[in-house]
Amino acid sequence: MTYFRAVDPFPLESPEQTKLHEFYEYLAAGRLVTTACRGCRRRDWPPRGFCPECGSDQFDWSDLPHEGLLHAFTVQETGVPAGFDKPLIFGITRLDELRIFTRIIETEPAELAVGKRVQFTPLRVTDDHEGKPRYLPAFKLVE
Repeated sequence: MTYFRAVDPFPLESPEQTKLHEFYEYLAAGRLVTTACRGCRRRDWPPRGFCPECGSDQFDWSDLPHEGLLHAFTVQETGVPAGFDKPLIFGITRLDELRIFTRIIETEPAELAVGKRVQFTPLRVTDDHEGKPRYLPAFKLVE
C-alpha cells in the first residue's frame, strides 16, 4: 500500500515518540496485544499509557484472541484519501470484552454481515522514513 506521505495518517511509533512503541513491534511479529493495568487489570482498546479506571501508568501487555465477531462495519467508496484503494472497509470487531475499530481487508463488501467471524491480520503500511516496516491492526473474514 502506498499513500501520500505529506498527510501521514499513521502514528509515530518510535520509543522517542510513544511509551506504547512495543505495540507496533508486537504487530510486526503477528501478535495483537493491548495494555492491561497493573493496578486493577483493566484492559482497553486502543492500548493506553494510563488507566482511565484507577489512573495508574503501569501496565503489562495482554494478548488478544486473533478471532472475533464483526459487530458493525461501514464501506467508504467516495472521499477515499490519495494512495488508498477503494472501497475502504472499516469494522468494529468484538474480542472478549473489547470492541476494536480497524480496517477490514481482503474482503468484498457484499460478503460482510454483522456476526460473521473475522481474524486478525497485521496490515503492512508504508515504511517509516528510515525504511523500517510499519504495521497496523486489521481483520479479514474467516474462510
